[in-house]
Formats: sequence, C-alpha cells, structure tokens
Amino acid sequence: MKHILFIAFILVIVHQSNAQFSKVFETKTLRLDYYHCGNVETERFFFDELIQEPYWAGSQTNLIDTKGYGNQLMEVHTVDSGELIYSRGYSTLFDEWQSTPEAKTTGCCYPESVIMPFPREKVVVSIQSRNRKGIFEKKFEYAVDPKSHFIKNEQEKLPVFDVLKSGNPATSVDIVLLPEGYTKNQEKLFKDDCLKFAEDFFSYAPYSENKKKFNIRGVWSPSKESGPDIPGDNIWNKTLLNSSYYTFDSERYLMVKDFQGIRDLAGNAPYDYIYILANTDKYGGGAIYNFYGISAAHHVDESGKIYIHEFGHLFAGLADEYVGGVEYSEFYPSDVEPWEPNLTTLVDFGKKWKSLLPEGPTIPTPVLSENYEKLGIYEGGGYVSKGIYRPWINCLMNNLHRIDVFCPVCSKSIQEMIDINCE
Repeated sequence: MKHILFIAFILVIVHQSNAQFSKVFETKTLRLDYYHCGNVETERFFFDELIQEPYWAGSQTNLIDTKGYGNQLMEVHTVDSGELIYSRGYSTLFDEWQSTPEAKTTGCCYPESVIMPFPREKVVVSIQSRNRKGIFEKKFEYAVDPKSHFIKNEQEKLPVFDVLKSGNPATSVDIVLLPEGYTKNQEKLFKDDCLKFAEDFFSYAPYSENKKKFNIRGVWSPSKESGPDIPGDNIWNKTLLNSSYYTFDSERYLMVKDFQGIRDLAGNAPYDYIYILANTDKYGGGAIYNFYGISAAHHVDESGKIYIHEFGHLFAGLADEYVGGVEYSEFYPSDVEPWEPNLTTLVDFGKKWKSLLPEGPTIPTPVLSENYEKLGIYEGGGYVSKGIYRPWINCLMNNLHRIDVFCPVCSKSIQEMIDINCE
C-alpha cells in the first residue's frame, strides 16, 4: 500500500510540474541567433534573428541551471514579473579562440545561438560571460515578444530516423546525430555509422547501465564532396557543415565554426545534445559543453573512445586531463578554480573531490603503479603540466590509448547530468 501511495505521490508531482511548464511555455523551441565577437581583451554579442523550431526535447521540470558549468550563462526572465523561468550554462568555440595567439593581433566573429522552450509571454533573454576571475558578467540582453511576426518559422524539412528510441523526450537524454561529408550515395553508410555510434557509446559505463534513458536520432542531408577540410594537407571539400581539421592550428582538432548552420540541421528532430559524425578515418574531433561534438566516424581503432571522450566535454562539462596539444595561453588561470568538475587549481578544492580523499592527502599525489586506480591529486591537466590537478593518473578524459574507463569523479558527473536530463 505504501508503495502504491508513493507512486501516486510522484505522479501528482510530475503532473503539477508539467502543468507549470505548460502555463509558461509551449512544447516547441525558440532559438536566438547572435554573433559572438571580440579579441583577447574584448567580447561583444550582436543579435541576428529569432527562429521557431517545432520540438522541445528538454526537461519540463529542471528548467533552472544549478550546476554552474560553462563560460556563458543564458537566462530568460518574464517581462511583467521579472521571474527567472529558464537558464542554461554553456561554452563556445569563441571562448577557446580568445585564448589563442591570433586573438592578440586581430578580432573575429563566430555565429552562435541559444535555445529555450517557446515562451507564452514576453521575456528578456540575457547572456553572461565569465570574466578572468571566473565571475559572470552580463554582456547581452534582448527583449522577445513571442507573438512577433518577425520570428522566423521556416525550415528545410529533412529525413529523420530513429537509432534508439527509449522514451518520452521530456524525460530522456536526446542525442541527434548529424552527417558531415557524406555524399548523396552514402546515406546507408551514415545510417550504419549512427548504429555503430550507439553500439560504441553504450559499451562504456556509466552510459551502459543508463541505455534505457537515451533516445538517439539521425538527420540525413548529403554533402557535395566527401570528408572534412584538412588545411595542412591542402584538402578543401565542399561539405554540409564546412568542418575542418587544424582548428586553431591543432592538426587533430576537428570543428565547425558556424554553429547556426548546425542548429538548422538539428532542429529537424527533438534533441538535447548535438553530435556530428564526420566521414573520415583521420584521427580527430572536438566538443564543447552544451554546444556540439564532432569526431571521425571511421578511425580504425579509436572511433568509439573518441565519441565517449568528446561526449564527456559536451554532456558533463568534463575537461581534458592531458598535457599539451593546443596553443591556448592561460586557458586555466592559476588563481581561479576551474568550473569543470575534474580539474582543480586548489583555489577552491573543497567544491571538487576533496571530500572523497583521506585527511591530509599528499599534493601532488605521486604517479606510481600502486596508485594507478587510486583517487588523488595528480599534477598535470588542462593542457599544462604545472599548477593544475586531475583526480586519476589516467582516465578516458586523458589518454585514450591506455584506458577504457572514466575515473570516479568523471563517472559521478556523467550520472548526475543523466539524472538532471531525465527528471
């Protein structure tokens, strides 16, 4: 009897939450496109346009971001009452570009966008960015009238197919897979690659034990030519998303600059997270928290591990734990605690995995064979060898060639994000 009453209580709570969502939002998406511009010292946002998309796959209960992850924070307030009704943290490719040598000598603009449930009343959308001390500062604000006839409602309708269908998008993690560099006669290849993505993805914990909480869909659209650009080899292909290796002159960093173009494709399906499969066997990829992920679909040995590593960035805000490989300067200032859960500068270690360690741990924890699967404070991570610490000697967020599991800190972060999306 108590079990029945408990289930009834949960159903009442869910019903009330859904009713509250429906009072404030419609189950479709409002997308705000903008340009993110500046240089190493400056940052500005310029409005582009508003777009209505047909689906909202996100949670209808967890509408306010409580994790505090990301370099940007988007908030939606009602005009009449000023109530905060939606917020999400995220990061962008522009953030990384600002830390490159090029940003010291020139300015640049990146096309970006944010999405939210479609509001029923007038709202103000604001975007905050972290300053060099890690504190959010408001950089952009735009008033939206949801009844405005200037909200674009046109979309190229593309074929969508199920790769894995487990449940209601509102209570599931919804991944949309997009094709990059697949020509018109390679539709079957893309669909096979989507199935392989799912097979590889759910072969790693903690995703394996949470498979029934995920939906995966693919959107099909061909490219004129096959494979991403490889500037270092003078290869330039006409592809759907214009992806390119050598992003920020890092050979294996495969990315897409036009995030708005990515959104155009993804909007054909209900989604929470966007992952792009690139039709290439060249090792590489990239992903950014609550932005998008991309990687090679045909690398001989490591495609599954690349997926799982990059999705760690996209989904759970996990940082790279390796040293070197990029040209970023001061990406993690030594006097600021990183927001990513798996790195620390010890500035505010109490918010990280300190409680999981014994009193008075050795800093740094020595890299010894007996410590290989022991939680500690290992120096080196976030691309630098000194002043930044990681939880494990090795993890799937570090060296893919020597490990098949996430450390306890990363696993916990992934599980928490799954639970947030599914409530």
